[in-house]
Amino acid sequence: MRSSDAARARETRPPIGVLLREWRAARRLSQMDLALEADLSTRHLSCIETGKSQASRETISRLADALDMPLRERNALLLAAGYVPRYSENTLVTPALERMRQAIELIIKHQEPYPAFVINRHFDVLMANDAAVRVNKLLMKGRESPHTNLLRQVFDPDDFRSVIVNWPEVAEKFIRHLHEELAAAPGDRTAQNLLNEVLRYPGVPARWRFRDVEVEPSPVLTLVFKSDEGELRFFETITTFSTPRDVTLDELRIECAFPADDHTAEVCARLARSGTA
Repeated sequence: MRSSDAARARETRPPIGVLLREWRAARRLSQMDLALEADLSTRHLSCIETGKSQASRETISRLADALDMPLRERNALLLAAGYVPRYSENTLVTPALERMRQAIELIIKHQEPYPAFVINRHFDVLMANDAAVRVNKLLMKGRESPHTNLLRQVFDPDDFRSVIVNWPEVAEKFIRHLHEELAAAPGDRTAQNLLNEVLRYPGVPARWRFRDVEVEPSPVLTLVFKSDEGELRFFETITTFSTPRDVTLDELRIECAFPADDHTAEVCARLARSGTA
């Protein structure tokens, strides 16, 4: 990003003090707590938050580490402090991420004959393997989903929600994940708007408006679907990238579905043999 681009971006972003206070509140840290974690004096941190002192890039990095900020939010903090962002953001189709895209395609291809798909932090489905397409067509009886967003698919009564047998359990899991995304990036307006949207769907309990930090979720959730082939049961694993240096990779998740019983495994294998897609 050029200096002129960074300057224009800064004009549309909150000052660094506002961002730091938002993050401290989200992490439940006092000014003293954050100063200790970042190895700063409380006075220096106070001056940074009020705009009386300019933070160095090293200081910004230490604050971001102490707040456990995602790469996108680290870039925002750098911009707010007057610096050019450190981390690039490339789409998966750009040459810069060609090798990683090939790796992702290999992972979801080798998940056959079971579904796998790639989503971003806002639950948009970016890629899916043929098995996912086959299973989706079976569940929806050939109908196309009106959404490309996983949360909308789960919460819309006219979409996959209609075939999820244990919908309350599944939907609560996704709401919990969305709340966790917001806790990790409290300034993410897109995620907040998505939360507000899915909460307006019918049958969504009012208590889901708030993040539940008291109850530990089950480590394994079985998703149960009704279909013309009988009930299909899957459990999922999530793969993320270790120490990514690109914002896009930092926000990607690869979700792989595995059969939770022999019947589901047999149906997936039969669909693959038939070439249904």
